[in-house]
Amino acid sequence: MSTFQDHLETGVTTLARCWAVTRRDGTAYGFTDHDCTLSFDGVTFKADAGMTARAIMAATGLSVDNSEAMGALSDAAITEADIEAGRFDGAEVKAWLVNWADLDMRVVRFAGTIGELRRMGGAFHAELRGLTEILNQPQGRVYQTPCSAILGDGKCQFDLAADGFSTDVAVEALEDDRRFRFEAMNDFEPAWFERGRIRVLSGAAEGLVGVIKRDRIVGNVREVEIWEAFRALIEEGDMIRLEAGCDKHAATCRTKFDNFLNFRGFLDIPGDDWLVSSPVSSIDNGGGSLRRDDIV
Repeated sequence: MSTFQDHLETGVTTLARCWAVTRRDGTAYGFTDHDCTLSFDGVTFKADAGMTARAIMAATGLSVDNSEAMGALSDAAITEADIEAGRFDGAEVKAWLVNWADLDMRVVRFAGTIGELRRMGGAFHAELRGLTEILNQPQGRVYQTPCSAILGDGKCQFDLAADGFSTDVAVEALEDDRRFRFEAMNDFEPAWFERGRIRVLSGAAEGLVGVIKRDRIVGNVREVEIWEAFRALIEEGDMIRLEAGCDKHAATCRTKFDNFLNFRGFLDIPGDDWLVSSPVSSIDNGGGSLRRDDIV
């Protein structure tokens, strides 16, 4: 850092700005406002991508640093189709001030994520949110009867790759961009995939994930509906992966997944009715457990 400061104090500098954008699927992009391409930390920062950024506002304490990045949409860098599909939502952003004559002489000016993205006139405007943004999100454990874990995450620890809990199929028929229909796919019980996920494995929407709203069998046809249509084109023949769903109930965790040891709900927590209840002569008022045995 002292060497960088010495360079600034000379009064004649060779400085450029560099930005690295890493999507949630791992795809990375590099941009610079220098007139030549630069490379460091395993990232190539292209000079012809046409990306710039406004001044970064930073403050002490826990206030959120923020800025805005702007650039031209192009097939070689950030495309309109990728933005529309949501591939850049929540992408990580890191910005440096770099001495282009000595790339080891650099300092990080910003680190955070992409917030709101806007498109207009062949260009994009991306809101940049600092690292303290995550402190605005609720933290801690929720005390509730249903399980608070997400199926397959570090708390649940269930392996969705196990036999019978996912299947790769080709899209046969699609209605309203939300309802997938498959003939003769009756190897799974009705509603087996309900509340699960669809992962797109090929085609224009490859890498996108949808949440399953309904899974039912009508005659010899299985209909799987997602809550929100994918924001990229899905065509017949595209490969997708259907993953089993969980309704967060203890009985489902025990019987469907055999994973009750990792159940994250609280079965004995009183409900709202219990808070306003009063003793009556028609039921047992002995002060024993209020747990209902039929849910375990």
